[in-house]
Amino acid sequence: MSEQHNLVLLTFPGATTWRSAFDEAQHLPGLRLAAALERSADGVLAVRDTYAKGAGVATVGSGLLGGLVGLLAGPVGMLLGFAAGAALGNAAEERYANEAGAALIVLSPRVPDGGALIALEMREASPGPADELAAEHRVMVERIDEQTFTEQVRAAEKKAEEQKAGEQKARE
Repeated sequence: MSEQHNLVLLTFPGATTWRSAFDEAQHLPGLRLAAALERSADGVLAVRDTYAKGAGVATVGSGLLGGLVGLLAGPVGMLLGFAAGAALGNAAEERYANEAGAALIVLSPRVPDGGALIALEMREASPGPADELAAEHRVMVERIDEQTFTEQVRAAEKKAEEQKAGEQKARE
């Protein structure tokens, strides 16, 4: 089976049972990002935990590369190169984090009242490991392929931008 880039959703009817599954999910093969969303019985949504494999690698790697290039200009150049490289890497990570936030907003209607949802961004060679995790915790599992979910997020962003523009026009 070829590798699939999926968003794997684990839905928990109770808000107290997701923690161990979230911790175990961090060891699934192909996991890139994980987020745990929880909705109280009165409908208040909260992001309870997140995990990003390799978080900070872009910032540190870009900083080191910038520092090596800056070394040609001496110690001050190395310091400035490191700072500039780290800033560029951090900007890339920040953009990715903003996109992940938009994705969580799109997922929010799927979180049941009094329950939780774990969203896993994965490259799956096989659905087996995530399915086994879901079976072990007796929860529903749903997969959305990357392209379909990206389209859903882009449509939600476009709708929000149009609504914001309409509100801005109304104020003027």
